[in-house]
Amino acid sequence: MKTEPLTDKELDAFRAIRNSILHKGRAPLVRELMKELRYSSPRSVSYVLEKLEAKGYISRPGRGQIRLKTDLPGSDSHAQTVNVPLVGSAPCGTPVFAEENIECTYPVSTALARKPHRYFLLRATGDSMNEKGIHDGNLVLVRQQPTADNGDTVVALIDGEATIKEFHRQTHAVVLKPKSTNRQHQPIILTSDFQILGVVQSVFEI
Repeated sequence: MKTEPLTDKELDAFRAIRNSILHKGRAPLVRELMKELRYSSPRSVSYVLEKLEAKGYISRPGRGQIRLKTDLPGSDSHAQTVNVPLVGSAPCGTPVFAEENIECTYPVSTALARKPHRYFLLRATGDSMNEKGIHDGNLVLVRQQPTADNGDTVVALIDGEATIKEFHRQTHAVVLKPKSTNRQHQPIILTSDFQILGVVQSVFEI
């Protein structure tokens, strides 16, 4: 469905929301939008959010929640990109790809996110993989698959939480190894009590 054009104020608000989600991992608060957009009242923020929602650029599934539904207006790159979901941290017991964990979608070049595979983006936390160039706050592009080869950097689901580690299969166990200058990080030794969500393909500083 074709979205309506945005006014300058609506475009500024859309960019502020998108930047907050990508840089902070969450949608901005009303007071943050007031400051960013230099509005004098929360009603002005509510009004512009209503316009963005009516025009199909965002959705607001609950109080204080904002999700992006489309790319920045005016983009002419759709023929070369595919929208990849940015997945937030998954609470224990909640499927990582559940709708409530998808913060937004982000256009990624089809040269990176290649068909027919499916992909997702995950925000890295901590320094357990900094020797592989994955730093706190980076986005990692992950190809969804349930298996991995030795040496692959994988996203694994352990006790309901996603972790990024290097995969090594041994005779009677799987070892998920950190690759870090911080020697406090230790390998995780598992049998079958975990799930591979995918293999890391690229890392982005955003």
